[in-house]
Amino acid sequence: MLSRQSVFKDESKLDINYLPVRMAHRDYESRLLMEFFSFLTRCPDCMTQRVLVTGEVGTGKTALCQTFGKNISIEVGKRGTKFRYIHVNCREYRGNVAQILHHAVTVFQPNFPIRGFSAEEILKTFLQILDEEQVFVILALDEFDSLIEKEGSDTVYKLTRLQELQQGKQQRISFIFIQRSLVALKNLDDSTQSTLQRNIVTLERYDKEFLTDILNDRVKMAFELATVSEDVVELIAELASTETGNARFGIELLWRSGKYADAKDAERVEPECVRQAVSTIIPTIKRSELDGLGIHEKILLLAIARFFKENKEAYTTLAEIKETYAIICEEYEEKPHSHTQLWKYIQQFAQIDVIKTKVGSTSSRGRSTMISLPSIPAKELEQQLYNLLTRSFR
Repeated sequence: MLSRQSVFKDESKLDINYLPVRMAHRDYESRLLMEFFSFLTRCPDCMTQRVLVTGEVGTGKTALCQTFGKNISIEVGKRGTKFRYIHVNCREYRGNVAQILHHAVTVFQPNFPIRGFSAEEILKTFLQILDEEQVFVILALDEFDSLIEKEGSDTVYKLTRLQELQQGKQQRISFIFIQRSLVALKNLDDSTQSTLQRNIVTLERYDKEFLTDILNDRVKMAFELATVSEDVVELIAELASTETGNARFGIELLWRSGKYADAKDAERVEPECVRQAVSTIIPTIKRSELDGLGIHEKILLLAIARFFKENKEAYTTLAEIKETYAIICEEYEEKPHSHTQLWKYIQQFAQIDVIKTKVGSTSSRGRSTMISLPSIPAKELEQQLYNLLTRSFR
């Protein structure tokens, strides 16, 4: 039997290395970087610049700088100036400045020997190449904290004051230093810290609304039309927002969810695909936590699992869950608990991250609380609870 067509249109748009044409909700930071380096489009040899870019994992530091590098290269090129943006991940070289500088040299001389030269000699060679080729460079040092940890203040100071050592020559090299926070700078002396903190671009965490926009952009580029609903996007955005606003996590989760949809020949990415995907990334609820629940807590959680297994919605209300709960109570010959008690159970489940709740849209009865099961496959949770209840009623 032939498989269904994939839900993906172009899954490369979900790759970690994909650079969007425009960074969503980073317009201000993009303009700020352009302003800091605008001299390159007017008088590239009159000065150099050092900028520190900070932000937590998944806030788009690397993508912002690489997109900026592509854009500034176009703008400088329009003026006929020779220019290169070079991006190096310091962690890949364990913070070793000689290896990092060697990478920069090989952009111009691919066969430059990897051994036999000190960091000072490689740096001298690099500067000589820039002079000979009359090229200006922005060297972006990503995961810069690993270089600080490995090399210390002296090396960082020399890099930040590089042009002072090049008196009488054209200033050709500027820097972007990229790291998660300013904490690593505390390992540097006061003078070096002061130099690094003159120009800072800080990327704040993405909130749920911004993450939803980012994910919707990727859905349009990566998926076939109408294969990913707004509810699914919102569910993934909610999960990513709990991971410190990590857009990278959200995009990876979107990709994995699509893979689970394709694996079962689904026409659309369903909420259950998201639950299956996130359960492979985030540890789900422990068996001991389920064991500790009371009979009616287990029955209510079973009702939630059964509802989401049998329905395609990503969110529901307690009123809908109560209908399934009442049916399961009949199966086990238990008298249903009151609405107030069930609401208390819902709050307990939310506190231990089994479910998520949010305030829904206004209805004739006012604002209602919506319930989702974000990170545990409904089928898997149903089976675990069924086994526990079967054991309890023996």
